[in-house]
Amino acid sequence: MEFTMKEAGYFTELPYGRIDVSGDGESGFKPVDLFVTSIAVCSGGMLRKIFDKMRIDIKDLHISAEGERNMEEAGRFEKINIHFRITGKDLNPEKVEKAMALSRKNCSMTQSVIGNIEVVETYEIINE
Repeated sequence: MEFTMKEAGYFTELPYGRIDVSGDGESGFKPVDLFVTSIAVCSGGMLRKIFDKMRIDIKDLHISAEGERNMEEAGRFEKINIHFRITGKDLNPEKVEKAMALSRKNCSMTQSVIGNIEVVETYEIINE
C-alpha cells in the first residue's frame, strides 16, 4: 500500500476505492477504529466461510465491536470485545460453537494480536 499525505491525514487508492485516514476522525477514518474494524470483520468473514463449509444456512450475521484502551500507555488496546448476532432457521448451538472456535483459530487478525490484546468473542443465536 502507498499512502499520500493530505492536509489532515493520509489517503490510499485501492482497486475498490479510496480510504482516507486521519487521527481527528473528521477527515477520514481514525486508525484506532480501523484497527478494531479489521479484527471484527476478519472474524466475521472467517465465521461466514466456516458456516458455508459446514452447510449452516444463516440469514444474517451482525457484528458489534468495541475496544478497551489504556490511556496511560499511549492509548494501547488491552481488550477487544466482539459480539455476533447470528440469525437463521433451526441453528444448532453446538455447531455454532464449533464454528466460532474454528473462526477464532483461523482469523489472521485475531491470531496476530493474541498474547498482546485480549479478544473476547460472544454470540447469540436468533432462530427464525
